[in-house]
Amino acid sequence: MTRLFPELTYARKLFLLATVPLILSVAAIALVVAHQSRTMAQMEIAELESQLISAKKQELQNYLQLARASITAEYNPAPPDDSEAKTKVTQILSAMTYGKEGYFFVYDYDGTNLVAPRQTDLITRNWLGLTDPEGTPIVDELIELAKRGGGYHSYLWPKPSTGEYAQMMSYVIGLQDWQWAIGTGVFIDDVLTSVAAARAEVETRIRRTFAYIGAITMAAVLLVFATGVSITIHERRLADAKLKELTQRIFDTQEEERGRVARELHDGISQILVGVRYALELARRQLKNEDPKAPASLDRSFEMLGGAISEVRRISRDLRPGVLDDLGLGPALQALAEEFERRTGIATELETVVFRNRLDEEARIALFRIAQEALTNIERHAAATEVSIKLAGHRKGATLLISDNGRGFDPVAGTKSSRGIGLRNMAERMEQLDGTLTITALSPGTAIDATVPLKHILPPAGSNRPRSEIGNAR
Repeated sequence: MTRLFPELTYARKLFLLATVPLILSVAAIALVVAHQSRTMAQMEIAELESQLISAKKQELQNYLQLARASITAEYNPAPPDDSEAKTKVTQILSAMTYGKEGYFFVYDYDGTNLVAPRQTDLITRNWLGLTDPEGTPIVDELIELAKRGGGYHSYLWPKPSTGEYAQMMSYVIGLQDWQWAIGTGVFIDDVLTSVAAARAEVETRIRRTFAYIGAITMAAVLLVFATGVSITIHERRLADAKLKELTQRIFDTQEEERGRVARELHDGISQILVGVRYALELARRQLKNEDPKAPASLDRSFEMLGGAISEVRRISRDLRPGVLDDLGLGPALQALAEEFERRTGIATELETVVFRNRLDEEARIALFRIAQEALTNIERHAAATEVSIKLAGHRKGATLLISDNGRGFDPVAGTKSSRGIGLRNMAERMEQLDGTLTITALSPGTAIDATVPLKHILPPAGSNRPRSEIGNAR
């Protein structure tokens, strides 16, 4: 009887033993990379969109504050039936245009348009019941928001410059004495375009990653097939090294992505600064006219500017603190500890030696990220009142020790896969550096010990001594 399946020879077994785990592991890595990249990118895109929309809203508020201040002299003393004052206010608002598309509009509560300098065909006509091409009510909703004191409304509206419909976000407030709704709007198609482009770029990058991984996998399979009989232990060790290199590239990509998002968020802050500029211009006019409200306007401008600067610093520091690259790990941990203590109220103590930026870049990043993750876990889960951070060099390398007096947990309970992703990330970072991560239960609290080997400590500038001697001299 003819065998349908010939007996597997040693070479075939070796080939299957080499190729099947390779294909499965690469497929798993590809899925994990795709999932993590897509999840992280979507979170970053959502955050970017939120920041841009918030900047647009702040910009609209600043515009309305400027408009409200411009008509105060006419509106405040005027009775509800003062037609002369109303005429002056409409003239002032009609003259206040900005940019290529920006202007202020006014509707009375009956729905009649009173001001629309860039679209004059709207003036004196009643627009109650007006909807955009998607059926979203426009004037009715703006009037309702004005009656309630003010608010935001988004709808499709033709651009004055082209006549083409685009997404507009408006902010409206109510002049209750005159029964007027006054507002302005900005087109957010640039925000939508940026978000869509970012999503398309993410998908393109993921497809490209799959193609690269597929090409690498195919090349590896062909190589194993051609040399399957002669595969040795050395070649398997080489495959392990390549897998570790691929994982390191994933961490490097994550760091680069954080830096890119930090730059983009920094650019978005410029929208907030537009409002500061208009507020300063108002203050300048008030000073010129010897208006006693000028100091208050300046104070508000400085407060807004300080808030923008603080936001830029906070975002940039969280994503990639500059002090980590400029001054080293010690000052970066000091800033991290101070910010943690200020934000949470948990007493945080840092003890460190002067490294003088002696740790290489990989070790600095890994230890800083471990400290970030540990403090995040303490804030969320430990219910601690005191935290101690110690950083020191020794003969075997450098050690970061973080301990707290919280409720703690059993570090050996359950399997490794059942632990949180934060602890797994800590362990993986140490594995990439050939270091060790030890978690110890205290009474009370928990201690995390992260140690990197001596090879990650750079020799002093101009020193030719081997690293073992440097460690002994420390």
